[in-house]
Amino acid sequence: MPTTPARTPAPAGPRTPGFELPLLLFGGFRALIDALHAELAAQGHPGMRPAHGFAMQAIGLDGATASEMGRLLGISKQAAGKTIDRLVQLGYAERAADARDARRMLVRLTPLGIDALARSAVIFEDLRAQWASHLGPERLAALEADLRTMVPQGRFRLDVPGWFGT
Repeated sequence: MPTTPARTPAPAGPRTPGFELPLLLFGGFRALIDALHAELAAQGHPGMRPAHGFAMQAIGLDGATASEMGRLLGISKQAAGKTIDRLVQLGYAERAADARDARRMLVRLTPLGIDALARSAVIFEDLRAQWASHLGPERLAALEADLRTMVPQGRFRLDVPGWFGT
């Protein structure tokens, strides 16, 4: 089971410099994603990478075109096509004609892709429980509530790959 390092609470003292806040948030995100992928590898998904998870979320259970994926991920249609090629090569996705419009080519998740997403959901629950164990359930719930207050409402954005400029 993935583990996150135990941390001691920061001592109360002078205000933390502003530049540390995004680094701490990113560090927490990175710790969760790294632990997720280590556990996915142990459970039979060694080829999964963080960008693949975002792409598979963009594909969704109903499928998506390369253009739709590109828009959701904040990358070009060509970059989405390369990501699709890799997901197909790994067995996580497949290309298929759209039943409603034969001119459109959809990308759909395969059973292996759906398995990876399902396992990810379970692993994230385990990681959340670990954080609750380290921080305390009340502090974690407060952190989540505070982040919900600060994060714009609506659908979570999947455009991290494009935003980071990959």
